[in-house]
Amino acid sequence: MAGNHLFINGKIFTSDPQNPWAEAMLVRGGQILWAGRREDMPYAEGTVTDFRGRTVIPGFVDAHMHPVMLADSRKQIVIMPPLIRSLHDLAQAIRRRRREQGPGLWIEGWGYDEQALKEKRPPSRYDLDAGCSDAPVSITRTCAHICCVNSMALRLAGIDRNTPDPPGGEIERDENGEPTGILRENARNLITPFIPAVSRENQVENLLELGELLASQGITAICDMGSLDGSDSMPVYEEAVRRGFGQRIGIYYMWDFYAEHPEDLHGLEGRTDRRGQIFTAGLKLIGDGSVSGRTAWMDRPYQNSAGDCGLPVCSDAQLESAIAFCRSHGSQLSVHAMGTRAITRVVDRAAKERAWTEEGIPYVRVEHVTLPTEESMKRAAEHGIAFVTQPIFPYAESASYLYNLGAERFGECYPIKRMLENKVPLAFSTDAPATFWPVPSDPFPGLKAAVTRRAADSTDFGADQSVDIGTAVALYTRGAAQAAGFAGSGMLRKGYRADFAVLNGDIFTIHPENIDRIQVMETYIGGAQVYRRQEG
Repeated sequence: MAGNHLFINGKIFTSDPQNPWAEAMLVRGGQILWAGRREDMPYAEGTVTDFRGRTVIPGFVDAHMHPVMLADSRKQIVIMPPLIRSLHDLAQAIRRRRREQGPGLWIEGWGYDEQALKEKRPPSRYDLDAGCSDAPVSITRTCAHICCVNSMALRLAGIDRNTPDPPGGEIERDENGEPTGILRENARNLITPFIPAVSRENQVENLLELGELLASQGITAICDMGSLDGSDSMPVYEEAVRRGFGQRIGIYYMWDFYAEHPEDLHGLEGRTDRRGQIFTAGLKLIGDGSVSGRTAWMDRPYQNSAGDCGLPVCSDAQLESAIAFCRSHGSQLSVHAMGTRAITRVVDRAAKERAWTEEGIPYVRVEHVTLPTEESMKRAAEHGIAFVTQPIFPYAESASYLYNLGAERFGECYPIKRMLENKVPLAFSTDAPATFWPVPSDPFPGLKAAVTRRAADSTDFGADQSVDIGTAVALYTRGAAQAAGFAGSGMLRKGYRADFAVLNGDIFTIHPENIDRIQVMETYIGGAQVYRRQEG
């Protein structure tokens, strides 16, 4: 029959609980008409693609990442091994960038983790000055909740010993009261207005490059969880799509930048149809910081601290106004909450509301969810509040987690199995680029972490919370699509989009330690091949 595309001879994991495995699929107009055993296929005519026995999975849905930020940061200094292992290496990299671009121009870097540096401490303004003193320098910690700037950048922003800490932020100071260059949480916003924005054309070009990378990783849908400078990314995505960007995109807007003037939030105007390639999904609110940066709001002090439990980043008034706005507009609310107190705060408050989104879309989703209480998990499940978490964090940042929490608490982090036992709507994602991993959007290390519960350095972080690979893949596909509200995505079943990835090995039988060696050979979006890896 004209227009039919028959995909046969595959080991197809559908992520559909009612029909988890298939051998063949029938696709027409980018949509799956049927999936099942080859002999049961309703039509035998059409274009045929033979999978040759390879494993096929639904396209990954990265429900929490920062694609524009990731695309742009790939052009910055990457502060990770093997290139940078010490503050001396960092200063040299800054010096090289200064020679390449000349004086006066901003130098930016991304990704440092103090526990991965030889000195076991974060950089200061003076470390950055050693690399460059005649141009402003700003480097962002891997978690994106902390940055460090050099002396020239502090002067440009007017930050000195008399500058007060902003609400929800901290300017670190030395014993003499002088700023060290480290700006935590909302204090980062003091420097942001002085950093030149990437041009629209360069952002689009960077996004198009990123789209190719995502396709090579089997990623067919993404959520943009907000920009750190308050800019509207919608026009950038629209132009990128016009020029061939293939992934579906759900965009969230940072409430910090709109709370005082919600009338400026134009992203909701005619852009909320989740069936389209680009749509506005809702608002994002930052509730606390990061565990690796010691700013996540905990119920117990961090190890090696004088009673420090992190800090709340948003005020009660901001939380209330965000809830009110989302409720009145039928928009989803996403709240970043890593620490126990932050998680409890948002779950308890959200549980007082009735769902305001259309059926099947969680009205509130909580991001990261490192150390939830049993009560928070139960309440989230009862009210349909989704948790969107990242197994890559403990996998890639074990040194910081161990130093900040100790081995016992580290083993309690990201209790995936207990979340599922409590029936919490759950999704996996990467938060790329905000993790200490050279290719932060790669789904496979996160899958490996969820199954083995061992970090990249082999540290055990709670084997009792491991899940099987089928569950992990489902959380990265069906679970992620449901948490973000991607209509018709995340499963290979009748009526769903024909978005899928063909793998070079059987991820369901390979030894768990080798899951991260699996590669995507082909990726299809809407039944059309958008990526093919060269063999041999």
